[in-house]
Amino acid sequence: MKTHIQSIPGIVLIEPKRFEDNRGWFSETWNATRMAEIGIEENFVQDNHSYSRKAGTIRGLHCQVGQYAQGKLVSCVKGQIWDVAVDIRAGSPTFGKYVAAILSACNGHQLWIPPGFLHGFCTMENDCEVIYKVTSQYHKESERGVIWNDSEIGLPWPIEPENAVISEKDMSMPKLAEIKKEMSELFIY
Repeated sequence: MKTHIQSIPGIVLIEPKRFEDNRGWFSETWNATRMAEIGIEENFVQDNHSYSRKAGTIRGLHCQVGQYAQGKLVSCVKGQIWDVAVDIRAGSPTFGKYVAAILSACNGHQLWIPPGFLHGFCTMENDCEVIYKVTSQYHKESERGVIWNDSEIGLPWPIEPENAVISEKDMSMPKLAEIKKEMSELFIY
């Protein structure tokens, strides 16, 4: 397994080793001992699996707060996505900044996103499937989000805005400035 520390401390791009032969390949995608060696000592309590029909589908930007704050280990198991994490930890020198990575079935990469970050992704192909392990169960009342095209964050989504496929819920999310005070009380750097 190779790890690539990202520009925001705590976020790690993980490249699991693949063992290939004439049948295909095998890869170990989670090993608590090996992950602990790189500083990820989390207890995952839920696995999520999403399917997106069309390229240009955007999901996010989401997080959970309080006792339900989630760390996420994200993988794309079919197709390819542009995955992004935005720092919303109060006092962080990288508050409002982001890290993005291409995750695909072909490259097998994973992105570790600790609590205190918004998460989202854009599908770059039709028929994408994303799985992610989370450190806290889903809790509707603890869910928060920021609109995907917030100019303060300035994410360079790999899709023209008029071609994006977005849920009504995600289109009605507030801007980061509107929830900044609440986040400063919940996620401390």
